[in-house]
Amino acid sequence: MLMITIRGDMLEGGGQILRLSTALAALMGEPIKIVKVRGKRRPPGLRRQHMTALEVLASLCNGRVEGLRLGSTEVFFEPGDIGGGSYRFDVGTAGSVSLILQAAMPVMVFAPSPVKLRLRGGTNNPMAPPVDYLERILLEDLKLMGVEARLRVYRRGFYPRGGGEVEVQTQPSRRLKPLVLQDLGRILEVRGLVYSCRLPSHIANRMASSASERLRRAGLDPVFEREVLQPGNPKCSLDPGCGIVLSVKHSYGFFGVDNLGVKGKRAELVGLEAADQLIKLVEGGYPVDRHLCDQLIVWMALADGVSRVKTIELTLHALTCIELTKTILKAEFKVEGDLGKPAVIECRGIGYER
Repeated sequence: MLMITIRGDMLEGGGQILRLSTALAALMGEPIKIVKVRGKRRPPGLRRQHMTALEVLASLCNGRVEGLRLGSTEVFFEPGDIGGGSYRFDVGTAGSVSLILQAAMPVMVFAPSPVKLRLRGGTNNPMAPPVDYLERILLEDLKLMGVEARLRVYRRGFYPRGGGEVEVQTQPSRRLKPLVLQDLGRILEVRGLVYSCRLPSHIANRMASSASERLRRAGLDPVFEREVLQPGNPKCSLDPGCGIVLSVKHSYGFFGVDNLGVKGKRAELVGLEAADQLIKLVEGGYPVDRHLCDQLIVWMALADGVSRVKTIELTLHALTCIELTKTILKAEFKVEGDLGKPAVIECRGIGYER
């Protein structure tokens, strides 16, 4: 069997290449070597969250990893057979559990039996989508493809200590249906979630109020949930933090935006920024936001049939995902649009079957 070699400094050049290429190798049952791991990051090489992602993937497919140490710039991964079961891992830092889940879920749903994965780490991270985004947007769109997955947040985790806990449960899928998100059709529902831990309740209220007012002026009528947690609540994080997630249900699927609070930034501004991003998507008729786009690529490539999505911005992350799935899965893509601009992405999936 020929071994695939992937350069970790290609295109986006970060941890995404390591996570996605390893996940795809697990699905295909083919050994893979990743060289120049995180070659465009400073410092390069494995960090704790990347090591945890490799450990998770190896466990899910009874695989073997070489080069699993901090700072390693070369990794060899040899997958075995994908299996079901229950797994638990701790990143040990505030490293994003969302990014680990993005890599793990394609493997989990093609296991022969249900999988339960519990992760401890950062749930709301400035460098990754929050787990709330996965639950309210990504998983809802994947449901349209035939993915059965549930996500539950047991505890939030912010920088610097993390300590959040999330559990995802999946049911076996045999094949995935293609996904077509080219139009919005009718806006059926606009939902908002504001969350805060170890902060005064007025912060969440101000985020919600400013976002709600801006959305209503644009003709959107959001329904907000508020989650204000203090010490003593088992879901409360170790460190203070806050943020907002806005989601839209339309005729053909879901999309949304998120914004994390930053020390020194007024809560009203956090809410307004999120609202303005959502309004831009709605008014432009874009059913796929810039972050959802790169998350959908692997699922489109695995699906049985032609998927097509229209996104507000073609990112380097999305182009990197496309190149990896073309190389490892041999999926066919057609991209209409330029980097940093709106684009339509079409993919003829390989019809992966468990």
